[in-house]
Amino acid sequence: MIGETMMAAYLRVPMLTFSQPSTATTTRCRNQRTRCSINAATNSAKIPMPPHNPKDPFLSKLASVAASSPETLLNPPRNSDTPPFLDIFDSPKLMATPAQVERSVSYNEHRPTRPPPDLPSLLLNGRIIYIGMPLVPAVTELVIAELMYLQYMDPKEPIYMYINSTGTTRDDGETVGMETEGFAIYDAMRQLKNEIHTVGVGAAIGQACLLLSAGTPGKRFMMPHAKAMIQQPRIPSSGLMPASDVLIRAKEVITNRDNLIKLLAKHTGNSEETVAKVMRRPYYMDAIKAKEFGVIDRVLWRGQEKIMADVAPPEEWDKGAGIKVVDEF
Repeated sequence: MIGETMMAAYLRVPMLTFSQPSTATTTRCRNQRTRCSINAATNSAKIPMPPHNPKDPFLSKLASVAASSPETLLNPPRNSDTPPFLDIFDSPKLMATPAQVERSVSYNEHRPTRPPPDLPSLLLNGRIIYIGMPLVPAVTELVIAELMYLQYMDPKEPIYMYINSTGTTRDDGETVGMETEGFAIYDAMRQLKNEIHTVGVGAAIGQACLLLSAGTPGKRFMMPHAKAMIQQPRIPSSGLMPASDVLIRAKEVITNRDNLIKLLAKHTGNSEETVAKVMRRPYYMDAIKAKEFGVIDRVLWRGQEKIMADVAPPEEWDKGAGIKVVDEF
């Protein structure tokens, strides 16, 4: 007995003696105190519950877990490959349904529930169609689809068409699309029940100028420094075509030119002879001249309309300066 006591003291290990009942009683009391302290710590360490958006599945799941089994959040697993609190999800889903942005009273009050949409979609939501490219088949398809969609959504609300396009040609005059691309958008505009407010921003050349003039009468606008230009259709590159095919193409271009002259005369209020005369060469118009020619109805000066109305036209300035204008045609 003495040897065992000395060995226990040397090893610093408490020696258990089963002959003394008081030691067992002390051990049970100690175990009970340990369990009571664990329960007290569990009850006292409650998860704070901030107000949350009930439509947010992530916060709702955390709230339900904190209410039912808080030990899951108090004792998160260590050395886990899953980010904190995501291990309680069978299939983690961080975001709500991408329908609209939900408001919350928590710290992430203005958190969007989806990535921001692209700019054309935002414009379309405001019933705005922006033509900012030459009239190639992809642009024609998109514009016609947007026109049909906006009429389907509301056949009574107006549609706003912003035009900054070089028509079926590029800046250098090279043909990039057929004249039928412009005619296709024009026919779609004429078939709609909605009012179409056209606004020229930048440039409206060729077929784009036709679209600008085809808006609802009285609702055709132009920015102060925008340009409009009408010209004859051009024959696409035909270097590898036989002579007979080139002749066929030339006849088709002449037909398209005649149709363009008739439509421009219809929407500008000029005679076909006047339109054909100015279209012999590229005919550029600023906002004032486009209004005088009948392409638009109003220049968007933002408060300067009266000032510009009092300004004398260029012809009177030339006359006052003694400059004689010679007709080029």
